[in-house]
Amino acid sequence: MFQTRWAAFRAELRTDDTAVYLNSLLTHSTGSRTLDLSLVLGRTCESRSANKQQQLFRLCKAGAAGPPPHVRTCEQTPAAEATASVFLFTEQFQTIGPKATENEGTSMIIVMQDAATTEQIAAIEKRVRAEGLETRVLQGVEKTVIALIGKRPPELAEQIERMPGVFSAMPIGEPFKLAARSEATESSSVKIGDIAIGNGKTTVIGGPCTVETREQLITTAEHVATAGAQLLRGGAFKPRSSPYSFQGLGVDGLKLLVDAREATGLPIVTEVLDPRHVEVVTNHADMLQIGTRNAQNYVLLREVGACGKPVMLKRGMGNTIDEWLMCAEYVMASGNPDVVLCERGIRTFETSSRFTLDLNAIPLLRRRTHLPIVVDPSQGTGHWFMVEALSLAAIAAGADGIIVEVHPTPDVALIDGQQSLSLENFTVLMEKLNPMAAALGRPTNDPIQK
Repeated sequence: MFQTRWAAFRAELRTDDTAVYLNSLLTHSTGSRTLDLSLVLGRTCESRSANKQQQLFRLCKAGAAGPPPHVRTCEQTPAAEATASVFLFTEQFQTIGPKATENEGTSMIIVMQDAATTEQIAAIEKRVRAEGLETRVLQGVEKTVIALIGKRPPELAEQIERMPGVFSAMPIGEPFKLAARSEATESSSVKIGDIAIGNGKTTVIGGPCTVETREQLITTAEHVATAGAQLLRGGAFKPRSSPYSFQGLGVDGLKLLVDAREATGLPIVTEVLDPRHVEVVTNHADMLQIGTRNAQNYVLLREVGACGKPVMLKRGMGNTIDEWLMCAEYVMASGNPDVVLCERGIRTFETSSRFTLDLNAIPLLRRRTHLPIVVDPSQGTGHWFMVEALSLAAIAAGADGIIVEVHPTPDVALIDGQQSLSLENFTVLMEKLNPMAAALGRPTNDPIQK
């Protein structure tokens, strides 16, 4: 049955003149039932459209999904028999290499030029083995491919591409190690006080964009707590585009946030802007937030990585997913595993909304990282009337929670009133979100008991 399916897959690939060539498929070793499924790139992909490349890689994945990494048929095979090498190219160019262990698999694929000589291939192998890696040379119809097995130095791909006879060197796997899904069998959860984000439940964080007055903050905190929020947001230090705009109350704002926590029991999430402020913010807040403008402030990321408090890392408005996850890696590599990612919108050509809220990021991140994910539809849209719909959409897409701006009188707010929910709007949102989250099997966290 498997042979029939694989033969059909091979035939389907060969009907496409731009398809990869398959080498040594369904080849039986002498006296054994072991299948050699070495999948070799016969042609390069540089001239193909991105859509065509993705189709080919999906076909490869679908055709090779049946057998386990070390392919054997159901019949018993001799103990001394060599297990087949398997290289399965997927959409992310992930591979499973021979002799792969839990933490060590194929780490790079080197594609040689058509005219590459035996001496050039041998020089590549010698260079790679000097780094302590193993190699597997696959002779294709038109190309020779060298698979590197083991932990590679991050700069090795660029160095190898400069060597004679090399067409391309493609690193395999994620550049971020601590944040990568492969480093954790289950999704992580992060505890802030008695609340856990990413524990299979939905977390709601609500509060004003910025702390303005004691009355404004306490009124908002009490209302969001009553409506069902589990954490309180509020900015004491505010990054503004203009140096003449209101910059927040600073340490006085932190003290008001502490008062609001004592009044409601809600843990505090607040932004830190400067490495010099990390200590004072840590002394007052329960969770530190890195905003979009500081997402790649590596000095600040290292500092919060050593602060001992959970960190909410907002996506930089111009960051790719990879860049964002590398920012999380900075925090984690500095000793802080308690990182929550926050999708808050990216800057695109669209001007109808403040930013474009990238809900595509949620399932993409689920595939690539174990870290919890929350969404900020207030910053992501810039319009209060869009917040409810995007909040529900974020939870439906799989987010672990939302963080929304709430103000008792948005029309006179000092900052971002146009994107803040009124107290009544927030209550309506919670009335819709609670049953939806429960229906999805991820009910909202239990309310804080003061």
